[in-house]
Amino acid sequence: MRKSFKNIFTNAVMGLGILSIVLCGGCGKNEVAKAEPYDGSSFVREAEYTQAGENAKAFAQNYEVIQNFDQKLSVPTYITKLGDDWFIVDCYHNRIIYSDTLGIPLDQWKIMTSEVTQPHTIAGDGKVLVVDDTENNRILGFEKIDGKYINTQVIGDVGTRPHYTVYDEITDTFYVWSSKTGELFCLRHTPDSAKLYVTDILKIKELDGIYVRSFSIIEGEIYFVSGVSDEGAPAKIYCCDLNTLSIKKEISVPDSMAGMVQITKIQDYYYITISTDLSGSQDYATIIRTKALDKLSSGEYEDIYSTYFVGGGTPYYISYADGTYFLTEHRLKDHSIWSFKVEKNQIKDVTTLY
Repeated sequence: MRKSFKNIFTNAVMGLGILSIVLCGGCGKNEVAKAEPYDGSSFVREAEYTQAGENAKAFAQNYEVIQNFDQKLSVPTYITKLGDDWFIVDCYHNRIIYSDTLGIPLDQWKIMTSEVTQPHTIAGDGKVLVVDDTENNRILGFEKIDGKYINTQVIGDVGTRPHYTVYDEITDTFYVWSSKTGELFCLRHTPDSAKLYVTDILKIKELDGIYVRSFSIIEGEIYFVSGVSDEGAPAKIYCCDLNTLSIKKEISVPDSMAGMVQITKIQDYYYITISTDLSGSQDYATIIRTKALDKLSSGEYEDIYSTYFVGGGTPYYISYADGTYFLTEHRLKDHSIWSFKVEKNQIKDVTTLY
């Protein structure tokens, strides 16, 4: 029996340890009640329909899907599976590509969109797919109509360099992070429509002006990775209340790991991808894991990058789908997307996909 989109998404979230984990060295556990369906009555602003979105069904009938024409990726930032299709965010090629088969040559994939500039992530809830169009400071909404992905809506003025997008099933909300302004844009839609509404814009003033690449929702709290700034702000992980972004805990980390990319909880460990040190040098790019975030400053972590992967590149986002973890990275020829498994905290079956 074919799995539903929502079942696939739930399995992916559980695989990342977001729904059910025991926290060590975090900021506590916060039980979050399942959100009621959104009724569309209260919002900050609403998405605008694109020309295609005005009559998406008619547009899809005449829309011709374009085949991907590159055999290599250029700084891929994210890979995921939504519904029956795999998606790769090919950041420096300014496009997102998709395929129903993972592992086939890249020039056999199809282009979902090339109307973006350095996108970073994509998320979906079974009705709408949300893309952060990073350098254009906007969000694009897509719907799958007659097997084709149509850009039906857009939301502009999304902070500065929106960089990371997640759909959280418990709160029934898309969260889009503005990486330079400390703003979190909250998006929802009603059950009978794919139209997106910005229901709230939350802000952490302490992160305004600091380049923070992502966040992680873990047991009802939201964790923001350490970031870097021109002023050399202290390297810290922030744990905040998901509903208000009020800071619950600040976790200092060494300057060598200041430019974090992502925190992912896998079984008993927090896996952390790191792009740069406090000065912005990629010489410090690596992957570490620890059982307690507040032990990072005392050196209680394991560097796993060169042990299980090639090392020497810049690891980026980790994702989970179909029982497997995936890692994107750049600066390494022919090692831009990896797959791996974790069983009883042991990393195994590490494979280069692209």
